[in-house]
Amino acid sequence: MLHDLVSWLLETVGAWGYTGIFILMAMESTVLPVPSELVLIPAGYLAHQGEMNFALILLVSTLGSLAGAAFNYVLALWLGRPFLEKYGKYFFVRPELLRKTDEFFLKHGAISTFTGRLVLGIRHLISIPAGLTRMSFGKFSFYTCLGAAVWSLVLILMGYFIGGNEQLIKDNVPFMTAAILGSIAAILAIYYFWQKRQKA
Repeated sequence: MLHDLVSWLLETVGAWGYTGIFILMAMESTVLPVPSELVLIPAGYLAHQGEMNFALILLVSTLGSLAGAAFNYVLALWLGRPFLEKYGKYFFVRPELLRKTDEFFLKHGAISTFTGRLVLGIRHLISIPAGLTRMSFGKFSFYTCLGAAVWSLVLILMGYFIGGNEQLIKDNVPFMTAAILGSIAAILAIYYFWQKRQKA
């Protein structure tokens, strides 16, 4: 069954090409259930086979992720913020909570956006608080692209080196997940100690 799924994914990604990767990654960066693993691992394997270009896959996947994240950001900025300011009290969102969230993102928005892009579940939603708190769109775009590029690169490399071996995928996904989470923890630890040193 897994073999049939892998074959279908390879055929689908190959047929849709770079435009398909862009659209699927844009969808994945909103709240639509399109796992990036099912898009980029097959794309990486096709790059290994010489049927797609590695650099172009990375570029369009990163831009697609930015497009989807920007959609959430703009939606939160234009609709979410005015709604919460007017009706937030009915949903236990007091002005004080909005103010504290604004302050947090003003100080830590960059690291939150970057690391948030690397965490399953959070990566789809991190652009919403960024929009709600009116984070600079330029800064938001930069750190979204940075995080999306790192995430995409990991998945494309996985497909490039082990995408054709189903057993290796099964064996290495837990390891890759642990490595990503460990890297995020290390980045946050370095950021924390850097912040403490700055205050000192």
